[in-house]
Amino acid sequence: MPPASRRFVYDLPLRHRFRGITRRQGMIWSTPTGWVEWSPFLDYGPAEAATWLRAARDIEARGWPALVRSSVPVNVTVPAVSPDVAAGIVAGSGCGTAKVKVAERGQALGDDIARVEAVRSALGPGGRVRVDANGAWSVEEALRAIRELGRFGLEYVEQPCASVEELADLRRQLARSGRSVLIAADESIRRSGDPERVVALEAADVAVLKVQPLGGIWRCLELAERLGLPVVVSSAIESSVGLALGVALAAALPDLPFACGLNTAALLAADVTSQPLVAVDGNVPVRPVVPDAAALDGARADAKTEAMWQARLEL
Repeated sequence: MPPASRRFVYDLPLRHRFRGITRRQGMIWSTPTGWVEWSPFLDYGPAEAATWLRAARDIEARGWPALVRSSVPVNVTVPAVSPDVAAGIVAGSGCGTAKVKVAERGQALGDDIARVEAVRSALGPGGRVRVDANGAWSVEEALRAIRELGRFGLEYVEQPCASVEELADLRRQLARSGRSVLIAADESIRRSGDPERVVALEAADVAVLKVQPLGGIWRCLELAERLGLPVVVSSAIESSVGLALGVALAAALPDLPFACGLNTAALLAADVTSQPLVAVDGNVPVRPVVPDAAALDGARADAKTEAMWQARLEL
């Protein structure tokens, strides 16, 4: 590990509640190969946090992969907000694809329908809409939700159910009902401990890969080759330093058939750099991110939070 003086703990506000949080925290530091990030969510234990740390060490040890594109197409991410706010987020994004959070705790299917309808209207008929349930639905709930939301023309449904077996059952039932909706696996890839089961059970059409949760860019490239599924690269709501790793992964993949979930710096109300990685005309540029003093001054965590992150690192 680099000396403590080179590590920086950030604490950034989000524009809207997302994944149950209103602030994002993490640790960044400079290495001979560039800036890296370690930012496992606070509810993650030592085992998962160690996997996230491997992503930073991966870059330190192996460097960056060869890139085949200079920009990456991205979606706008829409939290579980009101329809009016959702439409505004989409209209101001410049993106032609939107990923909409659904199945939020405390909300009903009617809330999802209203939000997705507003997003579809803001995008227009040529835009692409995908929804993400984070595994919250049962198979029966997913079938009903997909039936209701399908009228808005879904590109795919991300992690509608929690388990690989449920995803496989859902795909079978959708096929029997004649509904041609793609299923994307996220948590089933990164948290199941056996991502190949997704392929073996024919549980998904698309694999969602996230650099930190899967242990690094190189591990993700190897996994993408093994899975043989179309890949969407998404972020874990990192600062722009961490986001740059995801952008590099997407830029290194030989095929990139879908827009990626890498425009999430727009979810942050501040960043560790005055030049965050945000989309322009639906694309994020592939470039290194170097924090600057002014942004770091505003992003610095308090002493208690900094000590907590140092303690997590030493576990």
